[in-house]
Amino acid sequence: MTTTHQDAVRRFRALHTPARPLALANVWDVAGARLVEDAGAAAIATTSAGVAWSLGRPDGDALSREDAMAAVTRIAAAVTVPVTADIESGYGDDLAAVAGTVRQVVAAGAVGVNIEDGTRPPAELAARLTAARAAADAQGTDLFLNARVDTYLFGLGEERDRLKETLERALRYVDAGADGVFVPGVVDRDTIAALADGIPVPLNVMAGPGAPSVAELGALGVARVSLGAGVAQAAYAAARRAARDLLTTGRYDTLADGVDFTELNTLLTSGT
Repeated sequence: MTTTHQDAVRRFRALHTPARPLALANVWDVAGARLVEDAGAAAIATTSAGVAWSLGRPDGDALSREDAMAAVTRIAAAVTVPVTADIESGYGDDLAAVAGTVRQVVAAGAVGVNIEDGTRPPAELAARLTAARAAADAQGTDLFLNARVDTYLFGLGEERDRLKETLERALRYVDAGADGVFVPGVVDRDTIAALADGIPVPLNVMAGPGAPSVAELGALGVARVSLGAGVAQAAYAAARRAARDLLTTGRYDTLADGVDFTELNTLLTSGT
């Protein structure tokens, strides 16, 4: 792997700072990636949910590795900023498959991955992280491994023990090779501050309506803020509103805020 890829990973690492958290509006296709880049994003992140929904599948390891990697490859080729890929649990039942996914991520030119534990035992994600790190090393390059802890997102365990369990998992994942820890499902300021204080690598949280602003999250110690599936959900909500407007009132008012046709066409032409 070229030094250029390693340099891109280093630049991506440097974007993780609470002084100015890395803000990621997750996308699922090239048009979205170009729009986000044009808006001034320092990096692009994919959303497995968005990719899956666009292909008519539910989120949650129902997406094939081939389809996920095809999306990552198209997106990485279309933008000039670093791309990090949501690979769910690694797209495979064993460690060899996870390593294969990581090799494809690197080949696509992406600089990082999100890999999640879900309801699996923490030991399984730790092993997957170690396999992912080894696969990147074997390619002669680096990769930013962002370990997603789903204790809060899925409400795992007793609520009174959740912070302790989350920190224990996070430390285990860092020991296994994680460069960052992603804890979606948390908006409480005290909990976020405790997570940032207890996790020795950059903390990533998922934001949306009701969450603190990016600047406020940075003040709490957060280094990376993601919108997750939120942008895809908003886009599909817009499609539903337009359809309902058309079919119930016969009007088209919901289309008024659409991206200008020529602007989008030009943006995609310039990216080819």
